[in-house]
Amino acid sequence: MIDIWTEKYRPKKLSDVVGQKEITARLEAFVKEKSMPHMLFAGSAGIGKTTSAIALAKQLYGDTWHRNFMETNASDERGIQVVRSKIKDFARTKPLGAEFKIIFLDESDALTPEAQQAMRRTMEKYTSTTRFILSCNYSSKLIPPIQSRCAIFRFRPIGKEDIKAMLEMIAKKEGLTISEKAMDAMLSVSEGDLRQAINVLQSTSIISKTIDEKEVYSIAASLHPKEAREILDLALNSRFIDARKKLLGLMIDRGLSGLDVIKALHREIISLDVTDVQKAQLIDKLGEYEFRIAEGGTEDLQIEAFLAQVSALSN
Repeated sequence: MIDIWTEKYRPKKLSDVVGQKEITARLEAFVKEKSMPHMLFAGSAGIGKTTSAIALAKQLYGDTWHRNFMETNASDERGIQVVRSKIKDFARTKPLGAEFKIIFLDESDALTPEAQQAMRRTMEKYTSTTRFILSCNYSSKLIPPIQSRCAIFRFRPIGKEDIKAMLEMIAKKEGLTISEKAMDAMLSVSEGDLRQAINVLQSTSIISKTIDEKEVYSIAASLHPKEAREILDLALNSRFIDARKKLLGLMIDRGLSGLDVIKALHREIISLDVTDVQKAQLIDKLGEYEFRIAEGGTEDLQIEAFLAQVSALSN
C-alpha cells in the first residue's frame, strides 16, 4: 500500500503546523487551559484547517484522542438528518476522561439552511459536553447565529518559503531530487495550497526520483507560464486562429479544464506588455468567462470567446 504523503507527514503538534503560527499559538493557549469555545476555521483549501483541528485534539486528549473526537464532512452529509442523528448522538454522550469532546465539521458551508438552523440549536444545547469546530472555505455562507457562537480563526494561504521548506524536507526523507525550476513550478501551481503541492510532489516522484518542471505542469494539469504567455501574445497580435489552435491542442493533450486554463492565463496577464487599463480590461473579461464556465457554460466556447476579446483589444 502506498502512503498518502499528506497523511504521512501531517503534523502531530500545533507548533509543527506550517505557515499558521499566529493561529496555532492561540490554539495552544486553549490546550494549556484545557478549555475552549466553539470555533470556526475559515480559509481556502490545503492551508491547515483540518490539520490544526486534529493536532488540537491530539494535544488535548493524548493517545486516546479518537474517543473524544469525531470528524464529519458536510459536503458528504449536508442535510438536516445528519445533524439530528449522527452529530446529535455523539454530542449527547459524556466525554471519556475529559471535560468535553470535540466534533469537527469539515466544509460546514455546504450545510443546507435547515441543517444550519438545527446545528445552531445543537451547539447551544450540548455546550456542557461538546465543543464544535466548524471548518469552511466561505464563512459568509454560514448563518449569523452560528458565526456569533464561534471564535473565528481566519487561515491565510501558506507562504512560498514555508511550502518550499516542507517540500524539501519530504524530498530529503523520500530520496528525491527537485530541480530549481521544478520547485518554482510547484510553488506556482499550488498557490498557497500545501496539500496540492505535496500531492504533486508524490505524483511526480512515482515517474522519476528526479523531479523536473515539465512533469510538474503535466501532473498538475496546468499550462506552463511560457505556453500561457505565448497564447496571450498570439491573441494580442491579432492571431486569434493560431492562439485558439494552440490552446485547444494543449487542452486536449493534457486534459485541461476551462478553469485550469483561466487560472494559468490570469497569472500571466499581470506581466503582459500592455497598459494597466488593458490589463484591468482583460482580468475583467477573464472573470466574466470564469463565472460562465462555473455556471455550466461550454468550456472551449467560453475560452475561445475570451481569446476573441483579447484579439479585439489589440485593434
